[in-house]
Amino acid sequence: MVTVFDVDANKLIANAAAKLKSEVKKPAFVGIVKTGPHAERPPSQQDFWYIRCASILRQAYVQGNVGTNRLRRHYGGRKKQGVRPEKHVPAGGSTIRKAMQELEKAGLLTKTKQGRQISAKGRKFLDHCAKESGI
Repeated sequence: MVTVFDVDANKLIANAAAKLKSEVKKPAFVGIVKTGPHAERPPSQQDFWYIRCASILRQAYVQGNVGTNRLRRHYGGRKKQGVRPEKHVPAGGSTIRKAMQELEKAGLLTKTKQGRQISAKGRKFLDHCAKESGI
């Protein structure tokens, strides 16, 4: 059986993002706001929201429990500070939190005391996407 660990992450996320378009609703602010203080502009991809949702779902599959702060560090980046050395800053939490809430509404994530974890439906969804992505 093919799982998430057996396929290329980029192929899996692209395949899952295409399928999430019918299950997850895109908020109005996506495409207008930056993803964090390290970004200079908002994302230019048309389906950025669905790619981010698929990526969050994959992170929940791989890591187990995930929370907003852990994902903020994961999606953060280097902030330019002029002549001073660059430093890593976490991404904005709002887009990550809203994405997790939408995935929770779709039944792909469940909320626990330690954070959010992937549900049985979400595991099945990602395994099916991995099987379609192939090795």
